[in-house]
Amino acid sequence: MNSFDYSIETVASPSLVWQIFSNWWLWPKFSDIYGEIRWAAGNAWEPGSRLRIEVVRPVRISVEHVITACVPEKRVGWIDRGIGTTIEQWVYFEPIPVGTRVRTWAEFTGIAIVVAGRPIRQLLLNFTHDWYDAFQAECDRQAALPTP
Repeated sequence: MNSFDYSIETVASPSLVWQIFSNWWLWPKFSDIYGEIRWAAGNAWEPGSRLRIEVVRPVRISVEHVITACVPEKRVGWIDRGIGTTIEQWVYFEPIPVGTRVRTWAEFTGIAIVVAGRPIRQLLLNFTHDWYDAFQAECDRQAALPTP
């Protein structure tokens, strides 16, 4: 079993962080790997619902997030399946004195060890770091906007 974890801190409140995170149509702002993203079954973010994600690089595949648990502004978990690999991933939104810590961890297993000539673990780590760093920047940007 392989695993990884990563965290970022933002000045945004847990409420704002969840608002940005849960708006999946914003995800292409955080990474250019996305094609179409849509809910394929169930209501968004409810356990059992399915978010279908088209990945366009480094190879074109379809991944399905099956939501296993969700407490808005607190945590969300899902299982992904694609290219012979299964990933269980959790994201936690933790209040800190100056905003929110967002922590994610994942465990993955399967037959895909190398994708497009690169170890799958390295691809997942690079994607996670890039996505969450861009997500943090957006959270900080929106937190700095004047309130109406």
